[in-house]
Amino acid sequence: MIQEVYLIASGDLRLSANQTCWQAQEAMESRLNRVFSDLGVTVIRAHPYDENKKHGFIDSQKMGMQVFRELDPGKPLVVAESVWQYSHHVLAGLTTHKGPILTVANWEGQWPGLVGMLNLNGSLTKAGVSYSTLWSRDFTDNFFLKGLKEWIHSGNVVHDIRHVRDFDPSVTALAQALETGRLFAREFKQRKAIMGVFDEGCMGMFNAIIPDHLLHATGIFKERLSQSTLYAAMKTVTEVEANAVLDWLLDRGMTFSWGTDPKSELTREQTLEQCKMYIAALRLADEFGCDTIGIQYQQGLKDLAPASDLAEGLLNTTERPPVFTKDGREIIPGKALPHFNEVDECAGLDSLLTYRLWEKLGLEGDNTLHDLRYGEEYSIEGKDEFVWVFLISGAAPASHFIDGYRGASSERQPPMYFHLGGGSLKGISKPGHIVWSRVYIMNDRLHCDLGTGKVVELPADETQRRWEMTTPQWPIMHGVLDGVSRDQMMGRHKANHIQVVYAPTKEEAKAACMAKAAAMDELGIKTALCGIEQN
Repeated sequence: MIQEVYLIASGDLRLSANQTCWQAQEAMESRLNRVFSDLGVTVIRAHPYDENKKHGFIDSQKMGMQVFRELDPGKPLVVAESVWQYSHHVLAGLTTHKGPILTVANWEGQWPGLVGMLNLNGSLTKAGVSYSTLWSRDFTDNFFLKGLKEWIHSGNVVHDIRHVRDFDPSVTALAQALETGRLFAREFKQRKAIMGVFDEGCMGMFNAIIPDHLLHATGIFKERLSQSTLYAAMKTVTEVEANAVLDWLLDRGMTFSWGTDPKSELTREQTLEQCKMYIAALRLADEFGCDTIGIQYQQGLKDLAPASDLAEGLLNTTERPPVFTKDGREIIPGKALPHFNEVDECAGLDSLLTYRLWEKLGLEGDNTLHDLRYGEEYSIEGKDEFVWVFLISGAAPASHFIDGYRGASSERQPPMYFHLGGGSLKGISKPGHIVWSRVYIMNDRLHCDLGTGKVVELPADETQRRWEMTTPQWPIMHGVLDGVSRDQMMGRHKANHIQVVYAPTKEEAKAACMAKAAAMDELGIKTALCGIEQN
């Protein structure tokens, strides 16, 4: 039985974010400590509050290694997260820690602690590190207490994942969909594709980097590019070209929340820089033959240019402002260039395959990742449903929004993350049926979890409430997943991101999901269906 534990808190790399979020972390740890004390367990905080930095987070890989050098590697350890954290700050130490590891997050939307914990879980899974995980609003509910007692007594927590079933290609239900998926995968692998990567490892997301030997087996190969190349290419885009992109968006009814103070408001100049980034990204993708690209942006580029989110959302939309090469040729007219936010290569693989497969199925393949940011129950047509807050920083395509571009806006990214500003591509996702998925790495193999669900429309005041308790500048999707509860999703999911794409009807979503499962399986990706039956 565990009687004493270390507690650590991984944080952001950016001082402003750590300082802003520290109060929430401190309150979370206080509640968690009381629960451990009531159960007879002593908590030892493994690193102190820093009076100079005004926070108590591990804020670099260097610091994380220093902290772990002083710890008993056999003692049980809790990673407590109420904020977004950089997994590589603590990953090195956790890979050699021998005692039981428990990751814990508070069920709150304010700061993305749930997102941070899921990223750490995915990173630990990829690294082959054993861990348990729990979450709670106030750490007094039966689900959390039962799990915590289980961990204290056994060093392990077992979650209910009965919703997960391995995909079986021999099952003949929806045979046409399965055959379509298999044929698509064979053609895709034979033709091959290029993934343009503008610097790997965004925000310490170890789980988001696919080793080459795993990626090559799917027919995708990386073109390693640099954010400095993108920045240099932006400098060659003219004001006329940038204004043409902006005019195209304004003509379609998109709104921009412009102000005059660049330190705290979105300015027209920032938006024009984002338009230049959009043009430069397409030109570089065309030059190198990239079928999908990802921009790191959180480190390096954020100190040179406005945030990349508006550009990312435009790239992910089939109907987008036209971009031309220097000699006047339009680049992939009438098509999206799938972009994977934060250089999440698992999402990039998924995004490209989805876009191409949906095209094969005669469906619109515009897709995006979202953070699993938060969620609450809400009554939908008289039935209580768990409605997730899927939220991302601006890479969602306008085609996902109610009223498309006319329903889209751009608001300044929070200054604590982006001191040079830049706007998001914000909107409310339209009601409809979706296929969701996540590609991840476990046991040195690519895996994919797949399921279906729906997007619901909530009243305007409820949408605004959910925005205000998370990040109101970002696009939002009100997601309901078929056959998967909140705790089942959290217990299984191996990433901070979820991939979503629409389908016209529930039946077409199921068939497309089966085709995608068959394609993933054909590419050698171990595939599981979550919450749905194969037949």
